[in-house]
Amino acid sequence: MGLDEAVRTFLATKPDSGDPDAPLEQRRTVIRAGTDSLFAMFGRPVPPAHREHDVEIPVPGGRIRIRVYRPGDEPGLPMHVFLHGGGFWLGSIDEHVNEAACRSRCAGAGCVVVAVDYRLSPEHAFPTPLEDCYAGLRWAVDHATELGGDPANISVGGISAGATLAAAVALLARKRGGPRLRLQLLEVPPLDLTLDGMRESGLGDGFGITLAEMALCRDLYLPSADEARNPLASPLYAEDLAGLPPARIMTAQFDPLRRDGERYADRLRAAGVPVVHDCYPGAVHGSLALTGTWPPARTWQDDVLRGLRQAHFLTPA
Repeated sequence: MGLDEAVRTFLATKPDSGDPDAPLEQRRTVIRAGTDSLFAMFGRPVPPAHREHDVEIPVPGGRIRIRVYRPGDEPGLPMHVFLHGGGFWLGSIDEHVNEAACRSRCAGAGCVVVAVDYRLSPEHAFPTPLEDCYAGLRWAVDHATELGGDPANISVGGISAGATLAAAVALLARKRGGPRLRLQLLEVPPLDLTLDGMRESGLGDGFGITLAEMALCRDLYLPSADEARNPLASPLYAEDLAGLPPARIMTAQFDPLRRDGERYADRLRAAGVPVVHDCYPGAVHGSLALTGTWPPARTWQDDVLRGLRQAHFLTPA
C-alpha cells in the first residue's frame, strides 16, 4: 500500500527541524508555530473538557506544569497520564495537537487526563524529563481524590518521544514498587536510541522523520552516547520485561521507527505481558494527527479510545 494523497500533502507541508545554527529557543518558537499551523490545516479540533486547569508541582531542581482535564464532576473516574512528543527537546502541553489529544481521551474514554509538561533537553538532559514524568504520575495518584479520579485505576501513554518516556515510566514504576498501571499506551514509540532499528527499517528519509533528525533528538537528550543502551532511555534494552503493565502499541507502516514497536511487542509477549499491537497501513510517523483530513487517522484515534475504555472499565485479570 502506498501513501494516500492526504498523507503526501501533509509530508510536503511539514516543516523540518529548523536552522541548526539558530538558538534553541528560537527554533522551538518557529517549530511550535509550524506545529500549530499544521494542526489547523490537517487536524480536527476537540471541544474543551468539562473542566480544565493547570497546576504547578515541585520537582527536584524546579517546578513543572500539569494540566488536568476532567470529563465531569463525579468521583472515582479512571485516570490517564499523557506525555507529549517532540523528540525530547520540543513540544508542550499547550500545543494544539496535544490539547486535542487530551480532550479526546477525556471525553471519549471518560478519563481524568493528566498532561505532564516535563522539562526539555538539552537544558534538562536524561534522566530529568523521565523523572518529571514519573513525578507527574505520582502526583496524579496522590491527588486523585481531589481530581475526581481513582488512584487504583490509572494508565500512562505517550506519542513518539512521549511513548519512549511512557514505556520508561512503566519500568520505573515496576522498579519503585508503584503506582500499579492498568495500561501503557505507546504510539509510534522510539524504543532504541542507538537507532539500529531505524537503520534496519529499509525506509528512507522521505516519510516525515529522518535518521539525522532522530540522531539530533537523541544527542540533545542523552548526556553521553553510552546512555543509549540504558533501559530507561531505550526500553528495548531492558533485560527483563516480566511484570510490566499490559501494553497497547500502535505503529505506522511507513515509519522508520516501526521496528522498535514491533520488537517491544514481541518481547513483552515473550515475558507474559498482555499486548495489543496494531500497525496501521499507509500511515507515517506523524499521520495520527491528520484527524481532519484523513479518515484512517480518525480510526487510529477511535482505537486509542477503545483501548483506554477496555483497560479502565473492564475488570483487570
